[in-house]
Amino acid sequence: MSLSPLFNRMDPIHVYSRAQAIADGVLMDVSVMAQEAGFQVPVAVTAAVWADCVAWPFQDGLQDEPGRLWDVLTMARIEARRHGNLQVVPFRVLRVPRGGAKPALTQLTLHIGPGDQAEPVITILQPGED
Repeated sequence: MSLSPLFNRMDPIHVYSRAQAIADGVLMDVSVMAQEAGFQVPVAVTAAVWADCVAWPFQDGLQDEPGRLWDVLTMARIEARRHGNLQVVPFRVLRVPRGGAKPALTQLTLHIGPGDQAEPVITILQPGED
């Protein structure tokens, strides 16, 4: 019994590129600062990572978004170097405090994978994101 040629096709139903995700705001391209932090490939963070660990809504002068992003990238770079050639590298950073809560460590993941043209790229995600 053979399956119809229709079922043998492996064409994707829908493709959502990294470039589209950046244009839509699902990913935030942080490659410029990432390069300054020592990364040699494009780097993006998810909107959830940005909201939870980078966005600084306070007008207190204690921190700012570039400083918070630098912290995320620095911790990611340290752990990436420590773990060598792993494709997925967990690391921890402080979350932005909300509603009077004190800052607490949260787990993030650095994922090295292929970009839209199969080039190496890095995406920093929260657990459960893909």
